[in-house]
Amino acid sequence: MDAAELERKITLLRAAWAFFDAVAARVSPEMRKGVRGGGRERYEIIRHVIRVESLDFAKRVGLPIAEDDAPVSKGLQEYREAYVAAMREYNAGKVERRMRSWTLPFLIRHSAFHTLDHAWEMEDKDLTEERRR
Repeated sequence: MDAAELERKITLLRAAWAFFDAVAARVSPEMRKGVRGGGRERYEIIRHVIRVESLDFAKRVGLPIAEDDAPVSKGLQEYREAYVAAMREYNAGKVERRMRSWTLPFLIRHSAFHTLDHAWEMEDKDLTEERRR
Protein backbone atom coordinates (compact mmCIF):
# COMPACT_ATOMS: atom_id res chain seq x y z
CA MET A 1 0.00 0.00 0.00
CA ASP A 2 1.15 3.52 -0.48
CA ALA A 3 1.63 5.59 2.66
CA ALA A 4 -1.59 7.59 2.25
CA GLU A 5 -3.73 4.44 1.93
CA LEU A 6 -2.05 2.86 4.96
CA GLU A 7 -2.68 5.96 7.05
CA ARG A 8 -6.33 6.08 5.95
CA LYS A 9 -6.81 2.48 7.04
CA ILE A 10 -5.00 3.08 10.34
CA THR A 11 -7.26 6.10 10.98
CA LEU A 12 -10.30 3.87 10.49
CA LEU A 13 -8.85 1.24 12.84
CA ARG A 14 -8.20 3.92 15.46
CA ALA A 15 -11.82 5.05 15.09
CA ALA A 16 -12.98 1.46 15.69
CA TRP A 17 -10.84 1.30 18.83
CA ALA A 18 -12.22 4.63 20.07
CA PHE A 19 -15.80 3.47 19.48
CA PHE A 20 -15.14 0.16 21.26
CA ASP A 21 -13.57 1.96 24.25
CA ALA A 22 -16.52 4.38 24.46
CA VAL A 23 -19.06 1.56 24.34
CA ALA A 24 -17.15 -0.44 26.94
CA ALA A 25 -17.10 2.59 29.24
CA ARG A 26 -20.86 3.17 29.10
CA VAL A 27 -22.49 -0.27 29.05
CA SER A 28 -23.45 -2.27 32.11
CA PRO A 29 -20.85 -4.64 33.57
CA GLU A 30 -23.33 -7.50 33.30
CA MET A 31 -24.63 -8.37 29.87
CA ARG A 32 -28.00 -9.81 28.87
CA LYS A 33 -27.75 -13.57 28.61
CA GLY A 34 -28.55 -15.57 25.49
CA VAL A 35 -31.62 -17.77 25.08
CA ARG A 36 -29.84 -20.63 26.81
CA GLY A 37 -28.52 -18.39 29.57
CA GLY A 38 -24.97 -18.17 28.24
CA GLY A 39 -22.80 -15.29 27.18
CA ARG A 40 -19.91 -13.17 28.35
CA GLU A 41 -19.92 -10.21 30.71
CA ARG A 42 -18.47 -6.85 29.62
CA TYR A 43 -15.00 -7.51 31.04
CA GLU A 44 -14.84 -10.90 29.33
CA ILE A 45 -15.72 -9.33 25.97
CA ILE A 46 -13.11 -6.59 26.42
CA ARG A 47 -10.51 -9.17 27.43
CA HIS A 48 -11.36 -11.36 24.42
CA VAL A 49 -11.03 -8.52 21.91
CA ILE A 50 -7.71 -7.29 23.27
CA ARG A 51 -6.21 -10.75 23.70
CA VAL A 52 -7.14 -11.96 20.20
CA GLU A 53 -5.73 -8.81 18.64
CA SER A 54 -2.54 -8.72 20.70
CA LEU A 55 -1.82 -12.46 20.77
CA ASP A 56 -2.93 -13.46 17.28
CA PHE A 57 -3.28 -10.52 14.93
CA ALA A 58 -0.23 -8.50 16.07
CA LYS A 59 2.22 -11.35 15.61
CA ARG A 60 1.32 -11.37 11.90
CA VAL A 61 3.16 -8.05 11.51
CA GLY A 62 6.09 -9.04 13.70
CA LEU A 63 4.84 -7.81 17.08
CA PRO A 64 5.11 -10.81 19.38
CA ILE A 65 3.22 -10.42 22.66
CA ALA A 66 3.64 -13.03 25.36
CA GLU A 67 0.31 -14.36 26.66
CA ASP A 68 1.02 -12.98 30.13
CA ASP A 69 1.75 -9.57 28.59
CA ALA A 70 -1.58 -9.07 26.79
CA PRO A 71 -2.56 -5.48 27.74
CA VAL A 72 -6.01 -6.18 29.16
CA SER A 73 -6.04 -3.75 32.06
CA LYS A 74 -3.05 -1.45 31.52
CA GLY A 75 -0.72 -0.60 28.71
CA LEU A 76 -3.44 -0.69 26.07
CA GLN A 77 -2.55 2.64 24.44
CA GLU A 78 1.15 1.72 24.33
CA TYR A 79 0.30 -1.65 22.80
CA ARG A 80 -1.93 -0.04 20.15
CA GLU A 81 0.83 2.40 19.20
CA ALA A 82 3.28 -0.52 18.92
CA TYR A 83 0.76 -2.43 16.78
CA VAL A 84 0.37 0.53 14.41
CA ALA A 85 4.15 1.00 14.28
CA ALA A 86 4.53 -2.70 13.42
CA MET A 87 1.98 -2.27 10.61
CA ARG A 88 4.02 0.61 9.21
CA GLU A 89 7.24 -1.42 9.45
CA TYR A 90 5.57 -4.37 7.75
CA ASN A 91 4.23 -2.17 4.97
CA ALA A 92 7.70 -0.70 4.46
CA GLY A 93 9.10 -4.22 4.01
CA LYS A 94 11.14 -4.12 7.21
CA VAL A 95 9.59 -7.29 8.65
CA GLU A 96 11.34 -10.41 7.38
CA ARG A 97 8.57 -12.91 7.98
CA ARG A 98 5.64 -12.17 5.67
CA MET A 99 2.03 -13.22 6.25
CA ARG A 100 1.05 -16.32 4.32
CA SER A 101 -2.68 -16.13 3.71
CA TRP A 102 -3.48 -12.66 5.06
CA THR A 103 -2.51 -9.30 3.60
CA LEU A 104 -1.91 -6.11 5.57
CA PRO A 105 -5.16 -4.50 4.33
CA PHE A 106 -7.05 -7.64 5.42
CA LEU A 107 -5.34 -7.62 8.84
CA ILE A 108 -6.30 -4.00 9.45
CA ARG A 109 -9.86 -4.56 8.22
CA HIS A 110 -10.20 -7.73 10.30
CA SER A 111 -8.87 -5.98 13.43
CA ALA A 112 -11.39 -3.17 12.96
CA PHE A 113 -14.28 -5.52 12.23
CA HIS A 114 -13.53 -7.76 15.22
CA THR A 115 -13.38 -4.71 17.47
CA LEU A 116 -16.63 -3.23 16.12
CA ASP A 117 -18.45 -6.55 16.15
CA HIS A 118 -17.86 -6.93 19.87
CA ALA A 119 -18.70 -3.27 20.54
CA TRP A 120 -22.06 -3.89 18.88
CA GLU A 121 -22.45 -7.09 20.91
CA MET A 122 -21.99 -5.08 24.12
CA GLU A 123 -24.53 -2.51 22.92
CA ASP A 124 -27.03 -5.25 22.06
CA LYS A 125 -26.64 -6.96 25.44
CA ASP A 126 -26.41 -3.82 27.58
CA LEU A 127 -28.72 -3.89 30.59
CA THR A 128 -28.46 -0.17 31.41
CA GLU A 129 -31.86 0.78 29.91
CA GLU A 130 -33.63 -2.20 31.49
CA ARG A 131 -32.35 -1.16 34.91
CA ARG A 132 -33.78 2.35 34.50
CA ARG A 133 -37.32 1.02 33.97
